[in-house]
Amino acid sequence: MKNEIKLFAPATVANVSCGFDVMGFCLDSVGDDMVVRKTDRKGIYITKVKGFDLPTDPKLNVAGVSALAMYDALDVDFGFEIEIYKNIKPGSGIGSSAASAVGSVFGMNALLGYPYNKTELTQFAIKGEALASKTEHADNIAPALFGGFTLVKSLKPLQVLELPTPKDLYATIIHPQIEVKTSESRGLLPASVKLQDAVTQWANLGSLVHGLHTSDYELIKGALHDVVVEPHRSKLIPLFGDVKSAALSAGALGAGISGSGPSIFSLCKGEAVAHKVKDIIENVYMDLGIDFDMHVSKINTEGVKIIS
Repeated sequence: MKNEIKLFAPATVANVSCGFDVMGFCLDSVGDDMVVRKTDRKGIYITKVKGFDLPTDPKLNVAGVSALAMYDALDVDFGFEIEIYKNIKPGSGIGSSAASAVGSVFGMNALLGYPYNKTELTQFAIKGEALASKTEHADNIAPALFGGFTLVKSLKPLQVLELPTPKDLYATIIHPQIEVKTSESRGLLPASVKLQDAVTQWANLGSLVHGLHTSDYELIKGALHDVVVEPHRSKLIPLFGDVKSAALSAGALGAGISGSGPSIFSLCKGEAVAHKVKDIIENVYMDLGIDFDMHVSKINTEGVKIIS
């Protein structure tokens, strides 16, 4: 059995328009690299962080907090060291904290011979995610661990449903280089929702789930609408409306806020359409004076994986 592994912890899109706090999907073209190794000294140690200025104190780092939650459940006479090569900018809206939280527990589990299943690892990783967002939620954690599309049916008890991914489904992501903290964006949300908006939202979510099961792209297109969260959070994202309109005009099935933003996702049928959407969104943002990154990705149905 290995004493060290390198892994890829993928970025994710949460909420997926109508699935606030319950639905997410996994990306393939962007993610963090992490190294997890056994060490003779007991405990959890973050020995290296590259890419962004993040704490190495495991109690202050989401990877460390999730690792500590798992370590406390173990009975071992050794510890683990974690290296994080951060490629997902914190506060980007594409699951930066979830990738770190998932990577540490997945790596430890692999080195131990896989004693925990993915649902149990999700439970540990949620503890790290809560450090970043101030609340426990699994809509980024679950797709990063399970891959593809997931639906978090319940947190107590934790129940994650794996949803099918239509084979021609691609995602285009624009990440404006501004930061929107999950904890702050949650503060914009209303305490109550109109009954008609709630009915519309859960009808869209049910339709989206059915569309994924049947590979019905037209149904998916009709379901990717958020009448509850997007009207409030979109105010924090420059040119959100313009980007969404441009994506739809270029053939996207739908577009919306990725997580709490500022990233915006578009779901597309086929890679060619996804690249066409990328090009038109770039034109929208080009003259704004804000740096941005673009990603085109097939949906990653594997999730977090060992590289070496």
